[in-house]
Amino acid sequence: MQSEMSKMLDGQLYDALDPQLVQARERARDLCQILNTSREGDTEIRRRVLQDLLGSGGDSAWMQPPFYCDYGSNIYLGKRVYFNFNCVVLDVCPVRIGDYCFFGPAVQIYAATHPLDAKLRRTQEYGKPVSIGSDVWVGGAAIICPGVTIGARTVIGAGSVVTKDVPSDVVAAGNPCRVIREIEAQPEQL
Repeated sequence: MQSEMSKMLDGQLYDALDPQLVQARERARDLCQILNTSREGDTEIRRRVLQDLLGSGGDSAWMQPPFYCDYGSNIYLGKRVYFNFNCVVLDVCPVRIGDYCFFGPAVQIYAATHPLDAKLRRTQEYGKPVSIGSDVWVGGAAIICPGVTIGARTVIGAGSVVTKDVPSDVVAAGNPCRVIREIEAQPEQL
């Protein structure tokens, strides 16, 4: 029989009140609390917290507190990912973010979702993984919805609600988020 944790990570319906899941969320929230109350000069404390909290990438990520997540262990970051103030990642399924991504203030990434059926929603929830390519810039207060993939080198405008996949090398914005234009390669600057 599958554990509730396995069901959650597989995107199946699961019971969020399962003791193992409750304990894992408490651990993440305790680590976020340490991060969020740390002082600007506490770089060693912040680095240790990010290494303990995240599935990968804690050795080079920069998160400007406050930062909040459900589990942390399901967040996989590439090199030098930056989260500005007040970001939220609901990582009930894997959230994979490539190298050199920038997230503006109050960006929210949701892998968590709920059944439409009200009776089922009382006891079950599920998730869909989120994938973001390398060199992506997400403007402040954007929301990335469950199951979305954003291609490499894309820019998501501030305040956008990303409900569907966005290809690589584009500027996309709006609610719902739509491609506005392609990004052309720039010649090397001297």
